[in-house]
Amino acid sequence: MKKTALFAIIALTVGCITATAQKQNKKVMKKVLFVVTSHDKLGNTGEKTGFWTEELAAPYYALADKGVQIDIVTPLGGQPPIDPKSADPSSATEDTKRFDADIVLLEKLKNTKKLSEVNQADYDAVFYPGGHGPLWDLAEDSNSAKLIEAFYTHNKPVAFVCHAPGVLKNVKINGEYLVKGKKVTGFANTEEEAVGLTKIVPFLLEDVLQQNGGIYSKTENWHPYAVEDGLLITGQNPASSKLVAEKLLLQLNAKK
Repeated sequence: MKKTALFAIIALTVGCITATAQKQNKKVMKKVLFVVTSHDKLGNTGEKTGFWTEELAAPYYALADKGVQIDIVTPLGGQPPIDPKSADPSSATEDTKRFDADIVLLEKLKNTKKLSEVNQADYDAVFYPGGHGPLWDLAEDSNSAKLIEAFYTHNKPVAFVCHAPGVLKNVKINGEYLVKGKKVTGFANTEEEAVGLTKIVPFLLEDVLQQNGGIYSKTENWHPYAVEDGLLITGQNPASSKLVAEKLLLQLNAKK
């Protein structure tokens, strides 16, 4: 066999192997949609709110570092408000420090698409970070409710942390509240009392989850705690952010 023919065969073989590897990579690449609040007013206090940095940063890196592609959307599009208290040095973690220096992620946040412009068919799961903001806008957003319903009915995981489970307030599947009969958690009444906002928030998350038939449970204030019931994953507080992401990642990896 001539050398040129041999080289041609080798090149063709390498090309086929590379193409197959690329095809396999495309198959295993997962995409998750992050839905973040656009609301920045903390009731009538005159103070600002928004999303809690740790609750976006920790899950974002836990997923992205494993090769998951992430898009971020908001009800209004553009830059979502960051709760000033979550940006305080006293609330800093390794993930929030990484977030503060992450030019690519910060630029992505400045240019979020509108929630109304996305389709669940383009993603494998949806994740909602908390902060108090979602209690005002996403909890009452019909586009958000329809999106969660679409993910759930298409057998895709739906994940929430801290105040974000409040977004499930009006979500129904076949006329029944999605949380009915399911194990859930979220920011506890005792935690809301500890931050002095029980009279400020539009509703107490723990109460609403129970009123809608959810089987609510919690651990001590500020301790990590996450609950998984089928496709529904919820976390209690900021410290639970990474736990929620880990459970979500396991579900994503389990799906072919």
